[in-house]
Amino acid sequence: MSELSVNHLLGIKYITERDIQLIFETADHFKEVINRPIKKVPSLRDITIANLFFENSTRTRLSFELAEKRLSADVINFSAASSSVKKGETLIDTVNNILSMKVDMVVMRHPNPGAGVFLSKHIDASIVNAGDGAHEHPTQALLDCYSIREKLGDVAGKNVVIVGDILHSRVALSNIFALQKLGADVKVCGPRTLIPKHIEKLGVSVETNLMKALEWCDVANMLRVQNERMDISYFPTTREYTQQFGLNKAKLESLDKEIVVMHPGPINRGVEITSDVADSGQAIILDQVQNGVAIRMAVLYLLASKIERDEG
Repeated sequence: MSELSVNHLLGIKYITERDIQLIFETADHFKEVINRPIKKVPSLRDITIANLFFENSTRTRLSFELAEKRLSADVINFSAASSSVKKGETLIDTVNNILSMKVDMVVMRHPNPGAGVFLSKHIDASIVNAGDGAHEHPTQALLDCYSIREKLGDVAGKNVVIVGDILHSRVALSNIFALQKLGADVKVCGPRTLIPKHIEKLGVSVETNLMKALEWCDVANMLRVQNERMDISYFPTTREYTQQFGLNKAKLESLDKEIVVMHPGPINRGVEITSDVADSGQAIILDQVQNGVAIRMAVLYLLASKIERDEG
């Protein structure tokens, strides 16, 4: 059986195209499992996974938890908001305390970029990055690319535009890495103030006119404006942002082709996307959510099989 080239999933930057294809093939299998009447498999029955969320999360945490339970793993949930971190405990102390309970894998979301990489150098468990600051969110990019593959047959050769708050988005960075590894062309679109200065160095082009970007693309991934990460105002008003960069039915229908609409959630309805678009047949937002469980099952399963091989 082929295996991943890495012992952790810290970012898309660190994995190969072959790793991504292996994760997708494994997810295909788990997708079939979660559509059965009995949705559990005993694959990770002897593995203990700690979910460490130092930042709020609903969808990602629930998706990981569901994936872990579908694989029959033992799960410990840890939320930093109600923990000793508030009392000044360091990241390594917190994790070492949890590892002394014999944990095999850690799924971690942390506000500091690079927290997962830092941790992987200091502890023994396998680490999955569930988002580190505005840096990476690898499983989101994997499920986004998997959803495009499912809808359009392949990612290679597709034109994908990522629209919105690129500056504060870990989803955008991970998506750019994953889409390029899989052979897609990537553009970013948004107000100049929300596009990182040297993003062209990553091999993506910048478009500040949404209609031009939509005419070019096969897939539009609409990101929300991350107000919680902004300490200054990046555009005059929300209404103005919506007029220029929000996707509504009229804009979609004015195109001479049908494009696929995605959104990593949570959606600010009426800001970056209107309800009639989010709930339309062109949107694959709910497919992304379902695929998220299958992708996370695949990642956990493949990493756990490396732990067991190392120990065996």
